[in-house]
Amino acid sequence: MGDRGKTMEHEDLEPSTGVNHTASAYQETQEETVMNLKGTDGNEPTEGSNLLNSSEKRLQETSTESNRFQRLRQTFTCPPHGSLDRVITNVTIIVLLWAVVWSITGSECLPGGNLFGIIILFYCAIIGGKLLGLIKLPTLPPLPPLLGMLLAGFLIRNIPVISDNVRIKHRWSSSLRSTALSVILVRAGLGLDSKALKKLKGVCVRLSMGPCLVEACTSALLAHFLMGLPWQWAFILGFVLGAVSPAVVVPSMLLLQGGGYGVEKGVPTLLMAAGSFDDILAITGFNTCLGMAFSTGSTIFNVLRGVLEVVIGVATGCLLGFFIQYFPSSDQDKLVWKRTFLVLGFSVLAVFSSTQFGFPGSGGLCTLVMAFLAGLGWASTKVEVEKIISVAWDIFQPLLFGLIGAEVSIASLRPETVGLSVATLGIAVLVRILTTFLMVCFAGFNVKEKIFISFAWLPKATVQAAIGSVALDTARSHGEKQLEEYGMDVLTVAFLAILITAPVGSVLIGLLGPRLLQKAEHQNKDQEVQEETSIQV
Repeated sequence: MGDRGKTMEHEDLEPSTGVNHTASAYQETQEETVMNLKGTDGNEPTEGSNLLNSSEKRLQETSTESNRFQRLRQTFTCPPHGSLDRVITNVTIIVLLWAVVWSITGSECLPGGNLFGIIILFYCAIIGGKLLGLIKLPTLPPLPPLLGMLLAGFLIRNIPVISDNVRIKHRWSSSLRSTALSVILVRAGLGLDSKALKKLKGVCVRLSMGPCLVEACTSALLAHFLMGLPWQWAFILGFVLGAVSPAVVVPSMLLLQGGGYGVEKGVPTLLMAAGSFDDILAITGFNTCLGMAFSTGSTIFNVLRGVLEVVIGVATGCLLGFFIQYFPSSDQDKLVWKRTFLVLGFSVLAVFSSTQFGFPGSGGLCTLVMAFLAGLGWASTKVEVEKIISVAWDIFQPLLFGLIGAEVSIASLRPETVGLSVATLGIAVLVRILTTFLMVCFAGFNVKEKIFISFAWLPKATVQAAIGSVALDTARSHGEKQLEEYGMDVLTVAFLAILITAPVGSVLIGLLGPRLLQKAEHQNKDQEVQEETSIQV
């Protein structure tokens, strides 16, 4: 029985052994085939592998050629489709808009007319911003598009053939810049975060007030003694330079925040929150000095008049802000659009009507207070209103920076004015950096973080473009030649400030941020886990 059982076991095992032999033989055949394809030495292909590779290449080339042929056939079909159809449609829309406006306004849309100049300037500013955005440097944030818009306007003004055909009257240019200023003020008022102010408290107040006031006073002293400006105009120039640019600082801070740099101590949040208060302080000081510069009477009367403008602006802003909080009510349809229209309409009315009533400094302050109070009451729909206003800013931003660049003419610039302007700007910026370092002392930051905050508080762009030309526009409305020269000096310094500090500040933030700020621990752990996973894979 034992021998018979062993015989049965041996018979049962034979089929499996045969299967194993078959599988191993099949595997060996595959390996031999692969080796034949690779070649005898494993590197040089054989004749069979060459045939297979050539056939695969032919199939790929045939498929790519057929795809290209299909695309060309689809593009040039009648009627056309795809990219050709899109280009024809967009060109037709642009030409049709121009033709409709030309049929209504006549020569205004022809070369030399105001509308023609505005349209050309608008599109050139957009193209300039896009081209500058294509310049990407490794480990650095992208350069601000507003710099390309500024240079586009400057080139349009100073290239002979183009400047003869692209002309915009001062009244049109001033009105567009004032409208853009209204949009900026609304965005600044709605962007104020009362919770962030309560959280950061002392350091936020010091950072928003100290550097702005010290730089404004330093610039005023330099402008009075170096450039020969009267004290009122010197302080106008000082407050123009005293503001930092959210258009440069905020995108750079968001990039650092996304990378986890300085998040634990709240450095990006501090700079974004303090930037709004810094701008508001600069705009308020500018409007007060502007009212004093164009008022007649004794110095005491001018000071009292400046205080009166501040009171009028704050009171009117409070009244309009509380009105917008409750009208329209939250149960109405299209609530967001109605609130957006009211806040923008009242802001434009305040900026323009304050000049008509002889209180040019109260309009901007009224808009800031109104937008801030309205935002407090719109807790649920504030973000939606800000989105619509940001679209309006996307339209007026190219116009604002393009028009500022178009105001500066190389022929009218005096070399000594440019040199003194650069000297004033350089000394004022240096004083601002030192003041910022002192303001963030005893706030829990280490030396590296203090250095970073000092250099991050450097860029200037948006506020300088918005208020840099207001003094010149006001001087032109008064028709006094001497005041126009003062206004042109202020505008020249503002232009140089944007041209120099915006790219330099953006590059410094991108370079110093990863080197001086501490990265969050959870960001480092996530990065280590990702590296280990990639190594294992």
